[in-house]
Amino acid sequence: MPANLHAIDTLPSEPSAETGFAINGLDRQSERREDPAFIRELLGQTSTRTLVFSGDIPILNRDGLLHDPTFLLADAQRLGPARETAFLGLDATGTALFATLIDSMSAETQQARDDLAMIDLRTLALQALLPPAVLGRLAQAKSLLGWHARHRFCANCGARTEVSLSGWRRHCPACSAAHFPRTDPVVIMLVEQSGDCLLGRQPGFPPRMVSCLAGFMEAGETIEDAVRREVREEAGIGIGRVSYFASQPWPFPASLMIGCIAEAQSRDLTIDHDELETAGWYSRAEVMKMLDAPAEGPIAPPKPSIANLLMRSWAMGRLSL
Repeated sequence: MPANLHAIDTLPSEPSAETGFAINGLDRQSERREDPAFIRELLGQTSTRTLVFSGDIPILNRDGLLHDPTFLLADAQRLGPARETAFLGLDATGTALFATLIDSMSAETQQARDDLAMIDLRTLALQALLPPAVLGRLAQAKSLLGWHARHRFCANCGARTEVSLSGWRRHCPACSAAHFPRTDPVVIMLVEQSGDCLLGRQPGFPPRMVSCLAGFMEAGETIEDAVRREVREEAGIGIGRVSYFASQPWPFPASLMIGCIAEAQSRDLTIDHDELETAGWYSRAEVMKMLDAPAEGPIAPPKPSIANLLMRSWAMGRLSL
């Protein structure tokens, strides 16, 4: 198991580093993605590793309770034909890391290999089965490979596209259009008023869980205006000041969660029940209790999420306008 990939990178001091999938540390070498000789050299090195995904699920080497998502290139080829390959970057030792997408690992391979495991990325994060730096690299790979899987045809003319730029672009040979991986921005906000915060519950949440309000940004919208629109749509109240706090890469499939704190201009809620089952105001003491996952009453989202960070930071007095 390569020690370099299982050493937790030095955590930056900014709040974003406390969220799941935020620590990565790879030198992406973006300026050399169009250098075929450089990429060929990396692919020829015996130290080069790759992360392998079967659809949306990473394949892991398993040794008892230990899991390692990195494979030598020759070992990865034995898992199944590569559908897409992308260069992720170099680690601190200069070892190259790629990402490989296979259609699916065969049932015969799964049955014959008790040294392999397939565990979804959410479970890996929630159960802390891998160090933060490794989770960040898996998130990078999942978002990028998932984009390739969903964008094989040109949005301009409909022709089949080809991978270029070491996996960071798709080129259309028919109309010469260039397509780049997308990241969808989402605002998520801790709304406060008179010492309380606003939390809501969506229909798809796990039992008893409440969280910050959130929603996708729209075209031609600032972060602040997206916060104001989403809160008005879901809870029917106006928002004054908005401040940025932290962000989180969210590879389901490829979002960037933009965490903010927002000032409510009223406490009188008009809930959109198509979006929220319930919503209400909670004190700092009540939020602290939620974070401890009590046996009864509302609970907070799990710790890898930025919603947990927003709630925890606000309850502890670290988050304010």
